[in-house]
Amino acid sequence: MPQFAPVTPDVVAELEEIVGAKYVIHSEPDLSVYGRDETEDLQYAAEVAVRPDATDQVARIMKLAHDRGICVTPRGAGTGLSGGALPVFGGIVLCVDRMNRILELDEDNLVVRVQPGVITGVLQDTVAEKGLYYPPDPASHGSCMIGGNIAENAGGPHCVKYGLTKDYVLSLEAVMPNGDVFRTGGKLKKDVAGYNLTQLLVGSEGTLAVVTEATLRLIPMPTVKRTILAPFDSLDTAAKGIVAVYQSRIIPAALELVEKAALEAAEEHLGRKVPYGDAEAQILLELDGYDEEAVDRDLMRAGEVLLEAGALDAMLADTPAKTTELWTVRKCLGEAVKKQAAYIECDTAVPPDKVPDLLRGVRKVAAEYGIQQISYGHAGDGNIHVNVLTDSPDLEERERQLRPAVKAILQVSVDLGGTITGEHGVGCAQSRYLHMCRDDIALAAMRSIKDAFDPKGILNPGKVLPAEVPPPVAAGSVAQA
Repeated sequence: MPQFAPVTPDVVAELEEIVGAKYVIHSEPDLSVYGRDETEDLQYAAEVAVRPDATDQVARIMKLAHDRGICVTPRGAGTGLSGGALPVFGGIVLCVDRMNRILELDEDNLVVRVQPGVITGVLQDTVAEKGLYYPPDPASHGSCMIGGNIAENAGGPHCVKYGLTKDYVLSLEAVMPNGDVFRTGGKLKKDVAGYNLTQLLVGSEGTLAVVTEATLRLIPMPTVKRTILAPFDSLDTAAKGIVAVYQSRIIPAALELVEKAALEAAEEHLGRKVPYGDAEAQILLELDGYDEEAVDRDLMRAGEVLLEAGALDAMLADTPAKTTELWTVRKCLGEAVKKQAAYIECDTAVPPDKVPDLLRGVRKVAAEYGIQQISYGHAGDGNIHVNVLTDSPDLEERERQLRPAVKAILQVSVDLGGTITGEHGVGCAQSRYLHMCRDDIALAAMRSIKDAFDPKGILNPGKVLPAEVPPPVAAGSVAQA
C-alpha cells in the first residue's frame, strides 16, 4: 500500500496563499462532504480540500503536492458512481467547482471552450439558445460537471445515437502531477500530429493529469423529437424487442429498458402511478432528426416493430407534457432505487444483441445467491445497470452478501463479450474486477502510462488500476448510488 506525506499546517498555509483562505477547507463538518461521492455510502477522510479558480492555481497546487509527496484527488461535483472522487489515501481534494466559466462559444466552427467546473446541463442550455446541441447526457446532467464527464468518459441515454463524451472532446488543457501545463489538439476536425493525448486523458479518471479547460464539438440541435413507450408482459420479450428495433435498421436517439421492479420503485419515489406501471418491462424509445416526415416515418415503423415483437401497446407521447412525464420516470430511477435498500450497482455493458442473454444471466445469479436485483438502462447500446440489494445497512455485511453476486454478474457480462463498466468508470469500486476484461499485457501497458505521467503516484491513487486501498472510515445506513 503506498505511503504519502501528511498535510501539515504549513501546507495548509501555502494552499491558502495560492487560492485564498476562504477556499481552503480543513475542518469538520465542512470537510466531510469532500470525503464522499455517490458511490454506495462510502466515506473517506480528506485532510484538506482546495478550490482553485484558474489553471495557474491548479499548477501551483500540483507542484506543491508533488514536491511534498502529498496525494491529490481531483473532484468535480461528486456525482460519480465508481468512487473516482473518493480520497482513499486522504491528502488534498482538488475541487474544480469554481472553474465554471464558458470561455467561448464559436458558432462558426460549432465548438465551445469551457472550464471543467461548468455544469453539463448549463452548457447544454446555453448552446441550445443558439440552436446547438451537446449530446452526452448522464442522469446527473443537472449537477455533474464537464471535468468529471471527461474524466469518466460519461454517457447517457442519447449516446446510443450520438456517442460518448470522447466523441465531443477536440482539445484539452491539463496540468501534470508535477505542475507542468500542456495543451492538446485545437478547433480541428482533423489532427493526427503525434499520439492522441486528448483521447488518452478522456476516461483516465483523473489519474494522469488534471483537466483545466476543454474545447468541445457541438452539432445542430435536432428540430424534431418523438417518443414511444412500449409495455411488455415479460422481460425476455422486451429484450427481444430491442433487438428487433436494430434489425429494422432504425437508429433511435435513445432506447431504454426498465423492468417492473424499477417501475415499482419509481412509483414509490414519485408518489403516483406511472404509465403501464404494471407491465413486466417497458421500452422507452426516442427518435429525432431534422425532417419531420422522415422522423414520423421511422416512428410508425418503430411502433410496428415493437408490436410485432410482442409489445402490449406502442403509446406515442403526443404532447411535450407527456414526453416529460415518461422521461421523468426513467430519469428518477437512480434516486428511486437508492430509497429501496443498501445496494451495489453493476454497470454492465454487452453487445446490444446480447441484452436478452445478459438479463437471463442476471436473474439466474440473483436466484442462485438469493438476492433481489433491479435492472434498467441504456439497452440500445447494451449498457444495463444491474442493482443488487440487501436489507442490511452494515457495510461489512453488505459486502459479504452482495460482493460474490456482483462478481458473478460481471462475469456474465464479460462472458457475453462485454465489460465490467460501460459508463460509470472503474474508480476504486471496480478496480478489483478490471482483470476480468483486461489481460496482463494490457494492464502492464496501463501501468506504464500511469508511471510515465505520474512517477510518484500522487494523482488520484487507488483508482482504475488494481491496488490495495484502505477501508472507508464510515458508511451510512442507505447506499448513495
